[in-house]
Order: sequence, then C-alpha cells, then structure tokens
Amino acid sequence: MRALLASLLLLGSGLLQAQLGTLAEPSPFGAATPTVQFLPVEEAYQVEVEITDDQHLRIYWVIADTYYLYRHRFTFSLSDAQGDVPLEVALPAGLQREDEYFGQVEVYYDQADILLTPGRAAGVATLALGSQGCADAGLCYPPQTQYFQIDFASGSVSATGAPDRAASAAAPVGASAGGATLLYMLLLAFVGGSILNLMPCVFPILSLKVLSFARSSAHDRHLHSWVYCAGVVASFVLVAGALIALQQAGQAIGWGFQLQSPGFVIALAYLFVAMGLSLSGLVEFGGNLMNTGSGLADRGGLTGSFFTGVLAVIVASPCTAPFMGTALGFAISQPPYVALLVFAALGAGMAAPLLMLGYSGLARRVMPKPGAWMETLKQLLAFPLYATAIWLLWVAGRQTGVNTMTAALTGALMLALGLWLWRYRRWGRVAAIACVLAAVSLGSWRALDETGTGAGGLTAGKVPWSEQELAKLRAAGTPVFVDVTADWCITCLANESTVLQTQEVTEAFARQGVVYMVADWTNYDADIAAFLRRHGRNGIPLYLMYPGDPSREPLLLPQLLTRNTVLDALSAISPQKPGITAK
Repeated sequence: MRALLASLLLLGSGLLQAQLGTLAEPSPFGAATPTVQFLPVEEAYQVEVEITDDQHLRIYWVIADTYYLYRHRFTFSLSDAQGDVPLEVALPAGLQREDEYFGQVEVYYDQADILLTPGRAAGVATLALGSQGCADAGLCYPPQTQYFQIDFASGSVSATGAPDRAASAAAPVGASAGGATLLYMLLLAFVGGSILNLMPCVFPILSLKVLSFARSSAHDRHLHSWVYCAGVVASFVLVAGALIALQQAGQAIGWGFQLQSPGFVIALAYLFVAMGLSLSGLVEFGGNLMNTGSGLADRGGLTGSFFTGVLAVIVASPCTAPFMGTALGFAISQPPYVALLVFAALGAGMAAPLLMLGYSGLARRVMPKPGAWMETLKQLLAFPLYATAIWLLWVAGRQTGVNTMTAALTGALMLALGLWLWRYRRWGRVAAIACVLAAVSLGSWRALDETGTGAGGLTAGKVPWSEQELAKLRAAGTPVFVDVTADWCITCLANESTVLQTQEVTEAFARQGVVYMVADWTNYDADIAAFLRRHGRNGIPLYLMYPGDPSREPLLLPQLLTRNTVLDALSAISPQKPGITAK
C-alpha cells in the first residue's frame, strides 16, 4: 500500500517540478519577467538643501518614478551653538491616498519643494531632515534622518552625519529583526494563519486530526499536537523557500503557485480520493498514514501527525484568509530571512488551534467518549474529501479542457480499482500496481488541442484584464473594477457568488458605468503576478476600484468582501462625492 501512495506522490512532485521547469524557461517573446528591483533609498529619494537670499532654507526632494514620500512623516530640526532654532515649515499639498499602514494620508510623487523659515538668526547650524517613503510595487523604507551643516554667513551647505545611520536607512522595513513593523506583520501572519482553519479546504483534514484525540491519552495528545505543528510550520517554510528561490531566479509567482500546475491539482485530487476511500472502509491505510486509530503512540503515528500537517498546508494554498494578504505582500519585499519568519508565523497561527485543543481540558470534557459514533463520523468525513476531489478535478478541467478532465476522472476510477484489488494477495497486488500506473499515466496525459477557459469564462459585462486595456480605459475616464481571481481560489469564488455576482452589485456597477475587468490567474501569467507585486500582494484575491479620474489612486478592497464594502467603494469613486483627489 505504501508503494501505491509513493506512486501518487511521485506523480505530484514530478509534474510540479516539470511545471516549475516550464516557468523557469525564457519566453519566446523575450526574457522572463524579472523580479522587481528596488532602488537604494538614496537613489529613490534625492534631496538638495540651499539657503535663499532671505536666509530661508529650501528643501527640494527629487523622487524616482513610482516612489513616493509621506507628507506627515517629514521632521525638521535646526540647532546651533545656542541650542534649537525655531522653524516655520511650509509644506506643499500632496496627493491623498488610502495607505495600508497609516490610513488616509498625503504623499508626494516626483518632487516636493519645502521652505523652512528660522525663527532667529543662526550662524553655523546643523539641520536634521527626517523622512519616510515607499514604492508602488510594495516596498516601504524605514524612517531615515539626514544631516546637513548650514553656514548662513557663507551660504554653504554640506552633508554630514553618522555613517552607521545612513547605512541602516538603506535597508527595507523589517530588515532588522525586532522592528515594530516586523512584529506587526508577524502578528498579522499569525492571525491570518489561525483563520485558515475555518476555510472549507482545511476543515476536513483538521476534523480527522481532532477525531484521533478521542481515544488518546494526554501524553499522546500533547506529543502529536506538537508533531502536527512541526509539519505545518515546516511546510510553510518550505513553500516560502521555493517562492524565494524562484523569485530570486526571476520568476513572478505568488501564494498558491503550485495549484497553477494541472498535474499537481490532479495528483492532489487522487490523494483526496484515496483518503476518502480509506475513511469509507474500502481500504485501510493504517494508523501510520491516516492516524485515526490506536497507533498514535508508535513511530508511524508520529509520522502520520507530521504529514497531516503537511497535507493541511497543501490544501490551504487555495485560500487566503483576512490579514494574510498584507503579511504576504510585506514578506515578498523583504530579505529572505524576514520572509521565512513571516511564513513561519503563518504556520504557527494555523497550527495554534489544534495545539490548544490538545491541551484543553474543556475540549476533553466536551468530546464524547469513544464508541461506535467514531466509525460513523469517520465515514461521514469521507464525503467532504470526495467533494474536494471533485472540485480539484473541475479546476484541472478549467485549466486544460474537458478531455484532460475526463482522463483524470478515469484515472481516479483506476486508482479506486487498484486500492480495492490491493486487499487480494499475489495476482491482486500485481493488478493493483498496474491500475495505479494506469492512473498515473491518465493523470499525466494532456490533450494537445485543448486549452482551458479558466475563471469560469467571462460572463456578460466582464472584460479580460490587460495592462494596455486598463490604461486605455483609465485614459478615457472610465471607472474600472479589477478582479484578480482563479478557479482554485476558494475565497475568490465565495466573494463572487455572495457579493460580486449579486443583482444589487451588478446593477450598481451598471449605474456608475464601471467596467468589470477580470485578471484570471488560474494558469500561470507573469503579467498578473507582476501586477500583484506592484500592489503589494503575493496572492489572490486582489480587488481594485479605479475612479474615472486617471489622476486619482485606486481603492484597495479587502480580501473578504461584503456588499456594503463594494457599494461604499463605488460611492467613494463617484464624481459627485469627494474621494481620493489631488489637492
């Protein structure tokens, strides 16, 4: 039986490796899309200080394209031998935008011209300039302070200051462990990981693990909870390592990238079919694999707990919980060790509820005593696994086509036959292996004349996304709603069915003349991946509401939508209501 499961795992890993190899190949139309390269802070924001004829100080910032400075983060101090010199600061109006970190703020693009008026005469003085800026692609720099020696008598200005401070200012936010921003992002990642347990793609796996606690001792519960946690955290870190390695190699990929491989999706569906058949009683894998019986204390049981955690992370990849988007967007702009910390926090958050159940006295008292109900519940839990397998095979069909999906379904049938034959010795085992090999072959087959439609096709009123079409619509003054989605994204499908495709929201879009633009990421698309990165996201869904005025910034909507959220965003971009405007 282990040989059969090993074949399934080899199918998934081999096809995923082939998919990643495809991603690494250069495009026939040119080089692969490069990873975003951020400028050093001193190149992104260049400042000149000069003394005017009337002894004022003019601070002139030259800001690189797609970078900006926060108006409220400027600080100015001037001191001479007599102490601090009072300053009157004249800041120009900026562009208003909704910021992920500070809320409603004003920012400067391109340049900022600031005038400082000293409150008294000064001779030789030291000017300290504080500032903080970000890039549209998602990177935020920490606050930096620059120092200048001002000689009002001669009119000379020279840069000065501590070299170690200048060096630290060049590092992105979170580059030094223990920073407030890093701690905040780790908290968001932990909370987002905890919420993942409520997603329908994770719940069946978690239920199997909780079921195993009914017949276990306190020592076993504690031990297996920690081993499960180790599997979850290790899997998140492994996924993070693969993401970082591929991004460093120039690939624009993000969270859930493995589900863009039809081969991986089919292999995962086969695994759910096998698990469901085991729960239904067709075949017994044993406590070392399913970890639902009395083999909790042996070595195999610990292995089962670890790989239950691994499987939970795999099936969680179609989901993006609240707070995850912000944390993942932060992680992709940081050094590798910071990104690994963020993903480890996601894993810790996802594992925390089960760990708490393992130690909870209340959970033990509430849980019914072991009995026949466990076998009934185990068989019932097989049906969510079958449903998940059906959904995964549907995703594979959307990615490839109906012929490939039919071949995969036939492969699932051969897999079921093989698992049934495995119970018979000699000729049964040989026939079982032949059936599994046939399932692997069918799962690997692709029809040459098929292409998937992805994202359920485009219904009436929707247009496909492209950078060129979006720019054209914005230049024409047309409001646009951009929906970055995929068939394998459960959060996306839930938002579409409960909010975006409702009559109320559809009619509101029509009244405001909003073009609904769909960016389908079901299959790999480097342009969409780069678009996500520019908006500080590493996964989907992503929802952007662009006003008709091309000078106004888009509104970034949350990843879990409500009708009021969308209607409020429509109201905010209405020409009749105040919104995000340039002052």
